[in-house]
Amino acid sequence: MPDTSTDTYYLFGALVRFLQRSSQTGGAYCLAEALVAPGAGAPPNRHPGDDEAFYVLDGRFEFMIDGAMVPAGVGSFVKVPPGAPHAFRNVGTEPARLLVLNTPGRVHDGFFSEVGRPMPPGTATLPPPDGEVPDIPRLVEIARRNGLELLVGEAPHSRE
Repeated sequence: MPDTSTDTYYLFGALVRFLQRSSQTGGAYCLAEALVAPGAGAPPNRHPGDDEAFYVLDGRFEFMIDGAMVPAGVGSFVKVPPGAPHAFRNVGTEPARLLVLNTPGRVHDGFFSEVGRPMPPGTATLPPPDGEVPDIPRLVEIARRNGLELLVGEAPHSRE
């Protein structure tokens, strides 16, 4: 069940804070800021129902978009073609930040609100690692319900 009592969630080594949810923009978009731990990021996924773009605020990221590697530093704008398999990770040694724009945004809003660990509103620092192993079948099912396909079993930065 989605938890919308907060604007901030922790998942995949990233603290995701919704600046605007899809429901707040009349279904036009959602905008989130992500603080990503070194080595962490989004696993391979795709979502034909949501367009996605990233703007790097701090640090260095590496994106995999449809099998191509795209390095991205401060000020980089990275657009994911609709439905393309993609992933990203923080390749630096410090936490890094990026903005994530999704249109219309319901896919990401629903997924993170349901599977992310709710954090106090506005949390701005990464929690200590908890060592918890994600329940992959549960994540895959919740992602599917929200219109997102987690591409489990695929390497995050290589094409199969």
